[in-house]
Amino acid sequence: MTNMQLVERPTHAHTGLGRVHIVLPAYNEESSLRPLLSRIGALTASLPLEVWVINDGSSDSTAQVAASGPIDLNVHVVTHEVNLGLGQAIQTGLRTVLANAADNDVLIVMDADDTHDPALVPAMVRAITDGNADIVICSRFTPGGDDATAPPFRRLLSRGAAKVFHAVAKVDGVHDFTSGFRAYRVSLLRRAADHWGERLVVEEGFACMVELLLKLRHCNPVITEIPLVLQYDRKLGVSKLRLARTLRQYFKLLVRESFTPAPHRQV
Repeated sequence: MTNMQLVERPTHAHTGLGRVHIVLPAYNEESSLRPLLSRIGALTASLPLEVWVINDGSSDSTAQVAASGPIDLNVHVVTHEVNLGLGQAIQTGLRTVLANAADNDVLIVMDADDTHDPALVPAMVRAITDGNADIVICSRFTPGGDDATAPPFRRLLSRGAAKVFHAVAKVDGVHDFTSGFRAYRVSLLRRAADHWGERLVVEEGFACMVELLLKLRHCNPVITEIPLVLQYDRKLGVSKLRLARTLRQYFKLLVRESFTPAPHRQV
């Protein structure tokens, strides 16, 4: 069961831009969410922001922290009554925003653990609104990117997945397949959602980010990457990544990708 609590806050007048929707999948992130929302709130003077916190069955005060964020930031809290996993949280976030967004809006997904720097958001938005990109990936593996603060096993997993999926999927211009910090043109996501429906995201865990990118490539998007310096040292909660389970999910996705034909009609 999912319910939505809308915490309406005053908004600034902006011209020449659609809205920017930031989706934050959150499971027990009460400690990290407060400073992250404060950093996002600092952008409201220059961007028409709305934040959608997908509270994925948290047992802590994640929902309450989200609802009490910066006063000038529009925060919407969407709650799963039980923990459904990252994939379903992403699916809920995408479909909820699509039900409320215009085609010229921008949707950004980022982690709720404060390891992604909101200061990159304006550059991500510009890349899309200037017409230069349909998807912007904040990449640890493009020049200027870095993930030195992450644990060694996470770094190894991300690099291994990037190399394997780059070889199999051949998505031009993508070095970081597993990054959870991305911006999408809403009209692109709407086309994909119209085609795949409830199966736009079916992976339950971290593999969902790769799955979504592989499906969106059938829409022939222009994809660009900007450098991401991962700030894992700011993470206050425990890691949700389980190595063995994530490896299994990547392997299943890789097999499915190898044997699934492209859509029989234009997406």
